[in-house]
Amino acid sequence: MKHIKLFTSLLIYFSVVTPVFGATNAYAESGTTPKTPIEHFIVVMQQNHTFDNYFGTYPGANGIQKDTCMPVSLANEKASCVSPFRITNEPISDLSHSDVIFSKQYQNGKMNGFIDALKQLNQNGTLSMGYYDEKDIPYYWNLADQYVLFDNYFSSAHTGSITNRMFWVSGRAGREFNRIPEGGFGDIPTIFDKLQERGISWKFYIRNYEPSLNYRTLKELDYLPPQVQWVPLLSFDRFLDDPELSSRIVDFSEYYKDLENGTLPAVSYVLLLGATEHPISDPGLGEKATQTMLQALMQSDSWKSSAFFLTYDDWGGWYDHVPPPQVDERGYGFRVPSLLISPYARQGHIDHTLLDHTSILKFIEENWDLPPLAERDAKANNFTSAFDFSGSPRPPVFIAATREAPAPRIQPRRIVIYAAYGAAMLFAFLILARAAMATTKENLQRSSYEPSLHEEIKP
Repeated sequence: MKHIKLFTSLLIYFSVVTPVFGATNAYAESGTTPKTPIEHFIVVMQQNHTFDNYFGTYPGANGIQKDTCMPVSLANEKASCVSPFRITNEPISDLSHSDVIFSKQYQNGKMNGFIDALKQLNQNGTLSMGYYDEKDIPYYWNLADQYVLFDNYFSSAHTGSITNRMFWVSGRAGREFNRIPEGGFGDIPTIFDKLQERGISWKFYIRNYEPSLNYRTLKELDYLPPQVQWVPLLSFDRFLDDPELSSRIVDFSEYYKDLENGTLPAVSYVLLLGATEHPISDPGLGEKATQTMLQALMQSDSWKSSAFFLTYDDWGGWYDHVPPPQVDERGYGFRVPSLLISPYARQGHIDHTLLDHTSILKFIEENWDLPPLAERDAKANNFTSAFDFSGSPRPPVFIAATREAPAPRIQPRRIVIYAAYGAAMLFAFLILARAAMATTKENLQRSSYEPSLHEEIKP
């Protein structure tokens, strides 16, 4: 009987354990196993804000400096200046953010042309000094409290969305400066090509996706649709014509289906079209969309092995006080807000590592053992310092959409305090009195039959 039980136990053991080890070896052979516990990497790229514009007053971060005052005019030394101010009821406009504006605002590192550059275009340059704070974007500030905020993350290029987003997917600026070439981006390799070659799953989710809109339809239009401008893959022939590639560019609704079905890919890029926070839109729309994404992720089985990265493509004309390092003729551009949310993210951590959009490529490449795409991502820093892989993944926590002040303590009336003290003293006196009476009674009873401690006890 013992032999039968032993044989049955061994049979069950090998039937369970052997497939597990077999799967592990298969992953190892295919080279798709990530080098960190992060099996799902999700990147959301929003629009047109600087670090100082969103987190310039966040405690502990490298934010707006004391006594900052931006000259209204560089031509007039006696001109007045404008200090950074919180945006309240100020009318918002889409500030110019071309490479020309960058140069005039940057002023060879003096960082003193933010107002003057916009005024030369008859725009409200004063608006560039406005900022939001915890009252305006409370959810993002709450995320920073719980996870990681990067205060040394720069946009990759001096100019706008097209070039910065090309750096995001390919580590290169593209073929023309912030323009989609007439024939598309040709054979420039992207991170998705490398993932596809290695059999590593990926998707590009687009909110309100319209599959018929791509760079080929621009000839029939008199405007540049945001979907085409902000999704570089829609300007590559192979990502339009090859079903193996085009089928991975999908509507945003599939993100929630993939979470529910346990089919979230290894790498996900996301465009929240209609909620990108692009001025003049309300930043709250982006917050709500991000919150919905994160709550769904946290409620799924994928949370324990995921990292969610939120960043912005360019500065949008807004003020930032940190001069961007110039690594080549194209960049860097000004700092942009960036957050990392993950069960392995350091809690309440402000990371000062020098980063840019190609650092996202760097993480993907090092996590899944892929070669660099270009010189930029090869030299870029990784943001692994923002993770703590030494322990177990943190369980999800509910992140509120409001920042609530601690509830004020209710001060009781003095008569209530005095009554409470009096009752406590009376209670203590009664306990002591009762204890004394019990001790006296015990001594009287003991004296009749117990010997003294100094007496000899006879057998």
